[in-house]
Amino acid sequence: MAQETEFDTAAAVTRSMLGWGVVAGPFYLVVGLVLALTREGFDFTRHPLSVLMLGEGGWMQITNLALSGVMVLVAGIGMVRAGARGTGIGVGIYGAAMVASAIFPPDPMPGFPPGQDGATTPGISGILHLAFGGIGFIAFAVAAFLLGGWLTRQGERGRAAWSRVAGVVILVGFIGGAALGPAGMGGLWLAVVVGFAWLLLASIRLYRAVPHPVVARR
Repeated sequence: MAQETEFDTAAAVTRSMLGWGVVAGPFYLVVGLVLALTREGFDFTRHPLSVLMLGEGGWMQITNLALSGVMVLVAGIGMVRAGARGTGIGVGIYGAAMVASAIFPPDPMPGFPPGQDGATTPGISGILHLAFGGIGFIAFAVAAFLLGGWLTRQGERGRAAWSRVAGVVILVGFIGGAALGPAGMGGLWLAVVVGFAWLLLASIRLYRAVPHPVVARR
């Protein structure tokens, strides 16, 4: 007798949402790196990707940041649906902060846009960009700590430890980069890369926790 199957729409939607957590980081970094390599004056040792929002062609990085933020936000909702509520809320806040940061460009930095020789007086847009970035990175780090707790409860202590370490790197890297300016750019880059790597792995792990949407029924 042939088996009948049922399709769990809710599980399929949740898995689809978590898939955006896998895509968001590579998308943001690849597009950002291409723009950085093709924009005159950009220096990886002195500038964050956010300054690419300034000057001619800045709309491309604004779009990149906004789209990536929407992907992260959707992944956060998927995490909540998958049972990791605190982690999902933190990730969702980070995604929303990315979208808000795309609305308010940062202040120019020495050397970028081309012709910018020195530091500028902080403007409202730049202050808001930094504020939203701070809120987002703090929420992202908290999400990593909370996932560590969730993984511990699942008996996965190794993965839990890695998640907590990632949270520390995200938090310390952002604070160091924001406080030290160009001198702390390495820490900021590390926070971004480790953060998106954590998001990718966390999304995959929670994806596996969601039941397969196609269920055999006798």
